[in-house]
Amino acid sequence: MFRRSDTFASASSSSPYSIVHIVLAAGFVYSGWMKTVRIESSKKTWAWVNDVPKRLVVLIGIAELLRALGLVLPWALNIAPLLTLIAAIALAAVALLGMLFHIGRKEYRELGVNIFFVVLALIVAIGRL
Repeated sequence: MFRRSDTFASASSSSPYSIVHIVLAAGFVYSGWMKTVRIESSKKTWAWVNDVPKRLVVLIGIAELLRALGLVLPWALNIAPLLTLIAAIALAAVALLGMLFHIGRKEYRELGVNIFFVVLALIVAIGRL
């Protein structure tokens, strides 16, 4: 059937690692989807979307979707695993920048989600070292 190297789990990953990986990617796919396809719903969900130009929100969403793909595809296909490390670091950086943005706007309730995704991204990055 499948050898270990043929599955999503590579030598540097285990079942908990895989779950973290999938949750991180799914979170950014959801966030990117909301910012690109469901922008009107985003305006109701996230107050900051109303104060930022629509093109910037869409650009952020596209970047999140691409980084989620960069996180999953190399890992799932076992091709260029360095790309997964780079994508995880980029996602952590985006989440950290999002935290600074929310702090500047005094939106402290939003910080928990950012902290959650920074931690997940760092777990994935460390798992890829």
